[in-house]
Amino acid sequence: MTDDPRRHIPRTDQLLARPALVEAAERLGPDAVREAVRSAQSAARTGELPVTEVGEYAESLLAGPPALGPVLNATGIVIHTNLGRAPLSDEATAALGAAAGYTDVELDLATGKRARRGAEALDALRLACPTAEDALVVNNGAAALVLTTTALAAGREVIVSRGEMVEIGDGFRLHELMASTGARLREIGTTNRTHLADYAAAVGPETGCILKVHPSNFHVTGFTHSVPLPELTGFGVPLVADLGSGLLAHDPALPDEPDAASTLAKGADLVIASGDKLLGGPQAGLLLGRADLIHRLRRHPLARAVRIDKLTLAALHATLTGPVPPVTRYRRADPDALRERCERLADDLAAALEDVGGVASSFDPLHGSEHNSRDTPPISVVAHTGHVGGGGAPGVPLPGFALALPEALAPLLRAGDPAVLARTDKGRCLVDPRCIPDDRDPDLVRAIARAWRTQAELDEKEPR
Repeated sequence: MTDDPRRHIPRTDQLLARPALVEAAERLGPDAVREAVRSAQSAARTGELPVTEVGEYAESLLAGPPALGPVLNATGIVIHTNLGRAPLSDEATAALGAAAGYTDVELDLATGKRARRGAEALDALRLACPTAEDALVVNNGAAALVLTTTALAAGREVIVSRGEMVEIGDGFRLHELMASTGARLREIGTTNRTHLADYAAAVGPETGCILKVHPSNFHVTGFTHSVPLPELTGFGVPLVADLGSGLLAHDPALPDEPDAASTLAKGADLVIASGDKLLGGPQAGLLLGRADLIHRLRRHPLARAVRIDKLTLAALHATLTGPVPPVTRYRRADPDALRERCERLADDLAAALEDVGGVASSFDPLHGSEHNSRDTPPISVVAHTGHVGGGGAPGVPLPGFALALPEALAPLLRAGDPAVLARTDKGRCLVDPRCIPDDRDPDLVRAIARAWRTQAELDEKEPR
């Protein structure tokens, strides 16, 4: 009688005693570990797995990547929606950890009674935008718009210019979002021209509010006309301005980007903005303006459904009261400093690849993204234009520099640890360090070197 190898499958208690699985039970909980053990034993019983590999297989099932993996943003796009928009400051990150347990998010410790939710963050927001009488924070910009149109115009009309009926990311259109609240859209003007008379003709007893939307992710030029905000203040209905970008005060570097303080000073009754764009904080919908309108929104039943959580409030407060956030530092980065940094990266990378043939580095600032990659060595420093991103300041270039590498490295960099997201352009992989913290440069060099060696090995295996 032959010995059935399945009789040698390790017992559950033996597997659970393995040090790696003991550690996994502390990290993930015993149920997850037991399920992994059962899956490994089952694979061995069906012959899919050798009985000698049951323990290792169970461990591998528990060693998967995190739900959200960190990425080094080498695109030069500061507010990258696919990468989670604004990276948080160290202070905001620390605030998240501090708020993870019990907090006084809705408690007055002096009296022991219930308090206004997130009062400190709201006070900091009002301080950052002095023209606002009051403020409210919800879970994102779209939620802020939905709450506003629901509270002010459900069953009534929202007047909006056809030239401002924008589509945002992933196919979402603002007018469809507003229509879902039960408000009726009153479209006025044309795509390129809307006049004060168009607003005057539309305002009536059914008007819930006038909405001005900043077209932050596109430009319309030529035969155009729009109505300045101050001219819309005399109609006797709430004037709402959706800025999107989250700029609270004027920034000379972004001359065409409206800010909340100036917009309110020009006559807007309510301003809507995002917290995770130019403000540089966590995802949040910011509402600033007249105290009576903010109170009306706060007391609406929908406000409960879009209520901000304590972690976001903590990160927002730390962003508003802390140092300049990464988003602002990255978009203000000095081009000369970026060039020098790229030169150091190129030299470090060439040194790390000394044993790989055909690797050299060079610098030619005249060779921007239009340069023919066949005329460059494998590593070169080239002029590269970054962008604000996130639907903000689309016409504002951010001059800088990047490493130009072989295009084949791009997918290998994305698959590495850490993952590096670069741009590909005209046969090259462009690595722009603008949005990568300086102290991660050694990690960046190691990631590129690993990808380069992997590609070299793949090239060696290709038939000649």
